[in-house]
Amino acid sequence: DPHAPNYNSRPRRYNVSSIQQSDSFTFRESSIPLNKDYCPYTLTVYPSDTLRDEFITYKPALYTACVALAFILISAVAITYDCVVQRRLKAVLESALESRAIVSSLFPANVRDRLFEQEGQPAGEKSGAGVAGGEMVEKAPANKDHNMASHPAKLRLKSFLHEGPKGMANNASVMQSKPIADLFPHSTVLFADIAGFTAWSSEREPAQVFMLLQTIFHFFDNIARKWGVFKVETIGDCYVAVTGLPDPQPDHAIRMTKFARECLRKVTDLTHKLESTLGPDTGDLSMRFGLHSGPVTAGVLRGEKSQFQLFGDTVNTASRMESTGKKENIQISQTTADLLVEAGKEAWIRPRDELVSIKGKGQIQTYWVNLKMGPANSGSSTNGTDPESSERSSNGEDGDSKGYGQSGMSRPQMTSLMLSQNRRTKRLVDWQTDILARLLKPIVAQRDRKANAEFLSDPSNVLEKGDCVLDEVAESLVLPKFDPHAAKAQSGTAAADLSPAVMSQLRDFVETIAARYHANPFHNFEHASHVTMSASKLLNRIVIPEDVNYQRKSAKAIASDLHDYTYGITSDPLTQFTVLFCALIHDVEHAGVSNSQLGAENPAMADKYRNRSLAEQNSVDVAWDTLMQPEYHNLQQCIFTNESELKRFRQLVVNSVMATDIFDKESKSLRNSRWDKAFHSDPQAELVVSEEETINLKATIVIEHIIQAADVAHTMQHWHVYTKWNERLFEEMYHAYENGRSVKDPSEGWYNGELWFFDNYVIPLAKKLDECNVFGVSSDEGLQYAMANRSEWAVKGKEMVDEMLQRIKQKEQ
Repeated sequence: DPHAPNYNSRPRRYNVSSIQQSDSFTFRESSIPLNKDYCPYTLTVYPSDTLRDEFITYKPALYTACVALAFILISAVAITYDCVVQRRLKAVLESALESRAIVSSLFPANVRDRLFEQEGQPAGEKSGAGVAGGEMVEKAPANKDHNMASHPAKLRLKSFLHEGPKGMANNASVMQSKPIADLFPHSTVLFADIAGFTAWSSEREPAQVFMLLQTIFHFFDNIARKWGVFKVETIGDCYVAVTGLPDPQPDHAIRMTKFARECLRKVTDLTHKLESTLGPDTGDLSMRFGLHSGPVTAGVLRGEKSQFQLFGDTVNTASRMESTGKKENIQISQTTADLLVEAGKEAWIRPRDELVSIKGKGQIQTYWVNLKMGPANSGSSTNGTDPESSERSSNGEDGDSKGYGQSGMSRPQMTSLMLSQNRRTKRLVDWQTDILARLLKPIVAQRDRKANAEFLSDPSNVLEKGDCVLDEVAESLVLPKFDPHAAKAQSGTAAADLSPAVMSQLRDFVETIAARYHANPFHNFEHASHVTMSASKLLNRIVIPEDVNYQRKSAKAIASDLHDYTYGITSDPLTQFTVLFCALIHDVEHAGVSNSQLGAENPAMADKYRNRSLAEQNSVDVAWDTLMQPEYHNLQQCIFTNESELKRFRQLVVNSVMATDIFDKESKSLRNSRWDKAFHSDPQAELVVSEEETINLKATIVIEHIIQAADVAHTMQHWHVYTKWNERLFEEMYHAYENGRSVKDPSEGWYNGELWFFDNYVIPLAKKLDECNVFGVSSDEGLQYAMANRSEWAVKGKEMVDEMLQRIKQKEQ
């Protein structure tokens, strides 16, 4: 029996006689019948593997899998398509909402609705124009573009704003199109301008300028919604608004007066808060407001960029009210004042002492709005005392040359006294702390990458300093080579946080340095903050060069390009931190006199520093000794961890601060020699230094030029900034002369001395910034301001010297 044993359970048995009778089998007839009597045999049949293979198949499972796979694929495509469509619809909706928000801010509601109606009407429904019920009904030529009517209204308006109406493609259609305009007989127009903004913006980065404007105007918009004021537009730092349209407002003058008063209070609060972010002088910014009431023509001025505009004498007069006003004041016209008096608000206003000359109107009487709505005040031209007057006085602007460092008090006492008396200095301390902390974070991020960083236990005993600071000045600084891993760690500094101990010690250090600045008119902590801000601006120009290919996919390649472009400064956070650290400390304990006079007054200091760069060397020693105190242990570990980093930090500090002494002949000769080697070497001549040494020389020059340019940055900024600091320096030197600390009256040669300084230092320095080829547009901007200031000083300088001298004598009286 050859069947397979595994089929023993499936036998089939057949009798031979029964098989013969079956239709499934065919037998040949034999002589003997095959019945059970003659053939009593039984057949047993078993299945086989061959039989099984003929009936068992995997095709149904295969077909089922294919159908399931097809279903999954079709479902995935459908879901993906649905997601794409939903995302697209969401983007379209967000764009439409943004467009509507923009238009809502540009146009009053009724004007906006008429724009929608006009652009959405099918051709043939528009016909001539007329006036019904006091409102203009517009009928324009038929629009051949029928597709516009089928578009969503928000998209049609967006197209209208950005592309202009289809019917205005040529001059003929412009003349045929009827404008959307109305006369509003009862309205009040406001103009508001930031006083001192132009000079302030010349010291800042564009992003900082827009941060200020966006912050102030955002709050103005919120206040406008509160009082039902319609914002017309902003032109630079000027804010234009109107009440009395599109819907009539009987109390339009009252609404606008309340709006202006609340805005003035808000901007004062905002500028003080922003000073800790945007730097010195931000808290001095305020606004002038001008209001006038009367009829205005308002409508949509269509063209390539459609705008809602106001026209008429009321607008011009409101603008004159602002331009002839005064800082921190709201000036209103006689018409607006009459409306307030009629409403029983005569206590809100007071007449201005002097008449105001208005072009086309002659001499007119105007009024000031009282910030505190009490009884009418006298005809004073201000709203009260200047909140910053006491701060300016205590910060040295009164000419007092006695410094906090000479009071004999302990450091905590000096710090407490200074900060309690000087809110401005406190804001500057906040700003200095914040900007230094931002530059410390990349250092921490790079150090966190090193798992086994070792810290110095006592850094004060590690350095082998020379007999004086000048002995440590190096011809070139050595910056680290490009490290892609460090660059990657530096790019993630947003997640790097400084410990509370480091932040506390950093702030205490800044406070201590601020307290050790003397209250000189020029060489004071406020000037150090101005230098820090200017250095930060130049440093940002280096860190973000404009001609590096940022479209490259590899972040590593971009970081490498930046490293090469900036001679390694961008990839070394310690260098960036040290530049602003030096700006902070470079004039600490400055005595308010020249180095030669300081040597005559303090022979021991002159002997210690070999009668060279006395103030600068003393500033380095004072700041360094302060930083090395044990109470700043955490801050020290944040700046440097080992002897190598400590020595490099010290070298950066020494070279940077010593570069601010521009009158030491030996130091100047060393800097000129270094410049010639790095930038003016003959390419045909035999190489004197290697390529790496040349890069280090250029890096050293760039670092020193940052601190030099920042130290005299006021000469390369707006005219008002230049005259402010120029007068303070003149006042400081004149006080030294009056007190017997200078043999020469500065007023006798100040005019020519400034011209010499521009021609022999400032303008050549600005040109060198351009030759360094890493400062972007800042070098061009600085050169243009320097030349403009030099030209204006040549015309006005002599008269200004007399005025400065007269103001000093008036203060003394």
